[in-house]
Amino acid sequence: MSQKTNAARILDKARIPYELKNYPVDESDLSAVTVAQKVDLAIEQVYKTLVARGDKTGVIVACIQGDHELHLKGLASLSGNKKVEIVSLKEVQPLTGYIRGGVSPIGMKKSYPVFFDQAIMNQEKVAVSAGLRGLQLFLSPKDLISVTRAQLGNISTSSEG
Repeated sequence: MSQKTNAARILDKARIPYELKNYPVDESDLSAVTVAQKVDLAIEQVYKTLVARGDKTGVIVACIQGDHELHLKGLASLSGNKKVEIVSLKEVQPLTGYIRGGVSPIGMKKSYPVFFDQAIMNQEKVAVSAGLRGLQLFLSPKDLISVTRAQLGNISTSSEG
């Protein structure tokens, strides 16, 4: 049995179909790669949510494939900033209302601009955190983009090489 998170309630309200997937949490390894294995999805389908701050826009949110790195220059140019930095871990919860390892792009404390790597459109369904550690939301990229009013761009780089 899983509790309804804020993110799930928002999807219900918008009548967006989704699936909740529970997984056992290991505090020492909150990586998306581990999550993908635990929920039995390809890493290409598991997206991690990163909170950043732009020099012009302030706080912004980026979602990229779980095994990729955030391309800060790409995110800066897409979001209309000159420079973008990832916020410190201690800022994540006060800004989003979510804890590390459970940050969902849906239902944050405030509505921040959201940016997805365009590769998300290659997937039929993707998983993002439901707002709790150990719980993933599984839905179509189109619905996810629509509910977060996200912009798409080239904002990640493969961690290989």
